[in-house]
Amino acid sequence: AGVTRQNIKPQVDRFIGANGKGIILLAEGRLLNLGCATGHPSFVMSCSFTNQAMAQLEIWANKDTDKFGKKVYILPKRLDEKVARLHLAHCGAKLTVLSKEQADYIGVAVDGPYKPEQYRY
Repeated sequence: AGVTRQNIKPQVDRFIGANGKGIILLAEGRLLNLGCATGHPSFVMSCSFTNQAMAQLEIWANKDTDKFGKKVYILPKRLDEKVARLHLAHCGAKLTVLSKEQADYIGVAVDGPYKPEQYRY
């Protein structure tokens, strides 16, 4: 239909329309960290993929609301911490749960998040 595909390098293609305008598509539209990754340990990839999956589930759960516009968002701490919890066993770690007294003492909810939103891990 008048669109040509130009492969720039593996996993990077430019699609050019009949009007000369085009887009660059990475990983054929798949999740970038999986489609374009080279040399990352599988554990790192699993954490990254889980972050993306959690974000997609959050967007889907709020699809009928105005919560998400068309812009880039930082993953909320509660989701980031959920991803960490899901991967702890792989590292041989066991997470204990804060008591109400401990949570109150440090000023957080028992189930997190444990750091303020502006904090970056």
